Amino acid sequence: MKNKNFHSLKDILASFNPTQDKYISREFQDYGYHLAEELNDLEHKALYMKLAKETPRFLLEKTRNFVKDAYQVKNPARLFMWKLQQLKKEIKK
Repeated sequence: MKNKNFHSLKDILASFNPTQDKYISREFQDYGYHLAEELNDLEHKALYMKLAKETPRFLLEKTRNFVKDAYQVKNPARLFMWKLQQLKKEIKK
């Protein structure tokens, strides 16, 4: 049974573009970069890479799906950060 949250090294290398992805060498960096891309917030890609490294993946996936399901979002990055903060508060309780 494969975990859907992780990609195989073969898949990551197949999608690796050396001219665009030259600073990505770890899986969490790839995940953070693609998350920043999906949220149209590439200027803060380092923040998403740090989140991907330090935050449990299930929280990021749950938040990402929340933003994807939201209707007519003006700023998906802001909504993502808000929902992530809410989920972290719920877990602490």
